[in-house]
Amino acid sequence: MLETNPFSILAETVSPFAMQSFIIAMILLIAFGTIIQMIHHKNLTYFLNNAKKAKLQATREIGTGERVSILAKTAVVDIGTTAELGFGKRRLSHVLGMYGTIIFWVSSAMLVFCYTGADKSSSTIWSMLWHAGAILTCIGGYWFWFFLRVDVSAEAHPWYRIIKADLFVLALLACSTFGLAWSYAQFNGQVGLSFLFLTLFVTANLVLFGGVYWSKFAHMFYKPGAAIQKNLAEADGSRDNLPPPADVPEQFGLGIKREEPKHY
Repeated sequence: MLETNPFSILAETVSPFAMQSFIIAMILLIAFGTIIQMIHHKNLTYFLNNAKKAKLQATREIGTGERVSILAKTAVVDIGTTAELGFGKRRLSHVLGMYGTIIFWVSSAMLVFCYTGADKSSSTIWSMLWHAGAILTCIGGYWFWFFLRVDVSAEAHPWYRIIKADLFVLALLACSTFGLAWSYAQFNGQVGLSFLFLTLFVTANLVLFGGVYWSKFAHMFYKPGAAIQKNLAEADGSRDNLPPPADVPEQFGLGIKREEPKHY
């Protein structure tokens, strides 16, 4: 199953053009939802105003070489490894989910556009990456959902409590879960289950990409921008109008040793 391209089998009943059009439509939904959210919530205005304020408060000029170095370090460390979460389970679950999702999305596009159709060759590597990406997303996502969410692990709410902020992670998990279930059922010739899971897979994608305006999907674009702005502000001395760290030992008292810190 892992070496099989599920979209190639689907092409026997659904044209590759329809699948390609669906992916393009999902990309347009991301762009549309993000733009509308930026206009309504004024996120771009906030970042631009913050950048202007930081420039006025800067105590030193950052050279081109240093700026490039800061951008590269931010991309590799802060964004690429979600360093803001520190070391621990939350960071690991986010990394698994993030890279799993990226692999899943990229391999989906590659399989549909390059390896699906009567005149197209097959690709074992991309098929395995598609399944591996979905599995990694499920591991990181379900680990986070059941055990690591703040309102579950620190605020004692039940794992099945759902709020609007959960739309993104639940839709993401639904896409990966139903995608794997569809691939398995299709590989084993279970026509009824295959159609059911395919329908759920398509529906989950519509909710995920069509619900960008209402979910935390757009945070994937905001957080890198915020990380870059933060590191640049620390380098030029503006520090977002915050005082520099005190040059004294950290003193939290003995109470911090009584329990593992989990109050975010």
